[in-house]
Amino acid sequence: MEDRSAKYRAFYAQLICAAAKTTDPRIEQAFSTVRREPFAGPGPWSISVGGHPYVVTPDDDPAFLYQNTLLALDPARGLNIGMPGAHAYWLSGCGVREGETVIQIGAGSGYYTALLAELTGPSGRVHAYEIDEGLAALARENLKDIPHVELEDRSGIASDLPGADVIYVCAGAAQPATEWLDALRPGGRLVFPLAPEGMLGGMLMITRPDEGTVWPAKFLSRAQFIGCAGLQDADAGRRLAEAFAKGWESVQSLRRGGAPDETCWFAGEGWWLSTAAAPVPTDSIKPHADLTQA
Repeated sequence: MEDRSAKYRAFYAQLICAAAKTTDPRIEQAFSTVRREPFAGPGPWSISVGGHPYVVTPDDDPAFLYQNTLLALDPARGLNIGMPGAHAYWLSGCGVREGETVIQIGAGSGYYTALLAELTGPSGRVHAYEIDEGLAALARENLKDIPHVELEDRSGIASDLPGADVIYVCAGAAQPATEWLDALRPGGRLVFPLAPEGMLGGMLMITRPDEGTVWPAKFLSRAQFIGCAGLQDADAGRRLAEAFAKGWESVQSLRRGGAPDETCWFAGEGWWLSTAAAPVPTDSIKPHADLTQA
């Protein structure tokens, strides 16, 4: 079965990178290396594509796991291992490098935590947070043999977060947590779904500059996630829906403080997104409009 799983993974990694339009060999290698079986749990499994109803696989053949689909962890709550092609695109966008320190918010059963660990390599460090006790227990068991991963079963919105080169958030929020912005090192990238519970928003990447309050920012794609506890706001969600309806590709920077001006795309409390460029723009990556489900 292991030989079959390796064959499935090699094909799956190519399929995922094609869906993500990435040619990064490190992304393909990570998806080819990490087995999905431990993170999915025993089959049969419930899978879904693009917001359609779940379909139950006929048996526990691992071939069903190696597709570009949502894989349910808890169908009743809509908790999934997110769409691999979307995550491959976002991971390519934030460019996790060997030796970097990564914070992951919303580890689930640990599948994307393991992929992040592959990308950082043993010289790096992954600090993963999962507030759901049941999922955290699964993730801890699944990740126990990766020494450079540390899992904590608590909220990832806290003042004691370690300094990080990348913060990768797998839960939708109405705003970037101040604690995430403060934990970023200069040059660090925060990638999170600006998408409150139940709303199709966008995966926003923010890069911390060496100095100043104007940070490069851009949407990588549209995105929808389970909500991040503590970062929900009904009024912000309504206003965000209106902003996305008018377009989202023009966002170029995050402003911390100051009065929003005519370039404001959306304003939160103490922060706003602008269509004006930051002094040091981010590397060019074309937004991918059809990546949504995570």
